[in-house]
Amino acid sequence: MAHPQLGPTPAFVAASWIALLAGASAFMVGLWNATMQLNEKGYYFTILMYGLFAAVSLQKSVRDRAEGIPVSGLYFGLCWLSLILTLLLLTVGLMNATLTMSEKGFYAMAFLLSLFGAVAVQKNVRDLSAVKQQAAGQVDAK
Repeated sequence: MAHPQLGPTPAFVAASWIALLAGASAFMVGLWNATMQLNEKGYYFTILMYGLFAAVSLQKSVRDRAEGIPVSGLYFGLCWLSLILTLLLLTVGLMNATLTMSEKGFYAMAFLLSLFGAVAVQKNVRDLSAVKQQAAGQVDAK
């Protein structure tokens, strides 16, 4: 008899949401309070939004391929390129910024925490959906 698919634990779901919200909120509060020009703030905000999208898109594409769902090589490559670009743009931006080293480290760590949280949240959403679908299938089969 097949074992039912287990979903993520409530603790992991909560930790994932906390990581996403803490990272993105810290990054945004840092930008809000920063003394940099508005165009610089827009640059970093855009990198955060683009990075979150790229990380979720890449995670979904990897998962789709692992589950046998077709993902074009072009889209898969664009996901990787987008994620690498966000990391490169953030790195170049921070290297050239007139910020203290601790501020640069703060933005880098908040960005990475946000990306991790976004990927984990997306994984949990998909896992929970699969568990619900499987449970609905077992109920219908009885």
